[in-house]
Amino acid sequence: MPIHFGTDGWRAVISDTFTFDNLRILTQAIADAVASDHWDKSGNGGPKPDPKKIVVGFDTRFLSDRYAGEVARVLAANGFTVLLAQSDAPTPAISYAIKNQHAIAGVMITASHNAPRYNGVKLKGAFGGSALPEQCKRVEIYITDNEQRARGPNLMDFRQARDAGLIQKFNPLPAYFDHLRTLIHTDVIAENPQCFVVDAMYGSGRGVIKSFLQGTGCEIAEIRGEMNPGFGSVHPEPIAKYLGALASAISSGIGNFGVVTDGDADRIGAMDEHAAFVDPHKIMALSLKYLVEKRGWTGSVVRTVSTTRMIDRLAKRYGLPLHETPVGFNHIADYMMTEDVLIGGEESGGISFKGHIPEGDGPIMGVLLVEMIAASGKTLHGLVEELLNEVGPAFYERVDLRLSRPVAKAEMTEFLTKQAPAEIGNEKVCDISQRDGIKYILSDDSWLLIRPSGTEPVLRVYAEGRTQEMVKALLGYGEQVAKSVV
Repeated sequence: MPIHFGTDGWRAVISDTFTFDNLRILTQAIADAVASDHWDKSGNGGPKPDPKKIVVGFDTRFLSDRYAGEVARVLAANGFTVLLAQSDAPTPAISYAIKNQHAIAGVMITASHNAPRYNGVKLKGAFGGSALPEQCKRVEIYITDNEQRARGPNLMDFRQARDAGLIQKFNPLPAYFDHLRTLIHTDVIAENPQCFVVDAMYGSGRGVIKSFLQGTGCEIAEIRGEMNPGFGSVHPEPIAKYLGALASAISSGIGNFGVVTDGDADRIGAMDEHAAFVDPHKIMALSLKYLVEKRGWTGSVVRTVSTTRMIDRLAKRYGLPLHETPVGFNHIADYMMTEDVLIGGEESGGISFKGHIPEGDGPIMGVLLVEMIAASGKTLHGLVEELLNEVGPAFYERVDLRLSRPVAKAEMTEFLTKQAPAEIGNEKVCDISQRDGIKYILSDDSWLLIRPSGTEPVLRVYAEGRTQEMVKALLGYGEQVAKSVV
């Protein structure tokens, strides 16, 4: 079977590999894995989860609701009680529901930020985050085993399963909002209500931030909030090149700044009053600064290998431990479940903080940004300028090189380590990391990272420099050596 889990689940092209048949086969393997003795049934320190309860959610993609219904049918036929979201919902709301409802696992139908032709499955553990690598591997083993035994998926009629109480529809948002109110100071926002734009990018974050902030006095205009499975022919990814609609809304005076969530709302991006993109690097750094300086919080800081080193400079200033992980929020989640983490995040916009689930969450980071602006009395542009004056400058870019064939990460890493340059852009290469791909760290804290994507046939080249010229030099060198590897 052509089903393999990448950095965060399985994704494939609709009607090509992502079919109802393959989804049923995958769901049967999930049912087998969850029922096995190898699945973690501890709940990681919280109340023991119900070993026969699974939460299922879905986003706004083509047929996502139908796919979720099929997942529910297979799980019900295997004796599980399925809590099925009554409508599209953010991945973090589904993840929180898993923990809140004491379920043993969760399935989210989504391809996140990928192109509209894709759909996918995210598998979740009882703790409310991405399933552990060994759990995903166990699912793949059952797929192969079932195929070899010619064992097809169990199926139950949807209506029969509902009548039997094995499929129960629910709304995950009320409990999710109650939880967010314990972490977001809505009274601070109500004292200085903001006028801003929310860009849902036609994803399942639509209506969420606006509903949560109802009653705070904020004037919120939501754009791209209607159902559109084609996502307006763009990737629902909160990066500058897909945010023309948000830039136009701000430029026309609809709001003083903007927040944006991706296709399943586990990522965040923003735009200031000048319609300049505020990337997740700056959002995470601003959040760390705010949580320490205004709330007085402490704890360790976790960032992926592709995330800004402004985080390192802030952690050093506050005397906080810092951990660097491979790309993928599941690595950050490992720390969030084992120690006192203040904040964890990655460059793609998945960020979470103390007290929350170990899962990237676009809506909570969006409303935390609103709280920061309200508390400071400054503009978003002003907050970013202040940050860069203190721990910048920091310029960042990423280039994705489409591949005609896969690249073996281990071989690429070994090759680029041996071929490491003495300097790039007149700055000495003072350290080399092999944590995820190859990362050259320069004497002025600039860096270059080259790594294959975990979900697409793409080689990613990341660069952060103290000047735009340095970023160009890093990217130029990165693309040159990346092409030589391919």
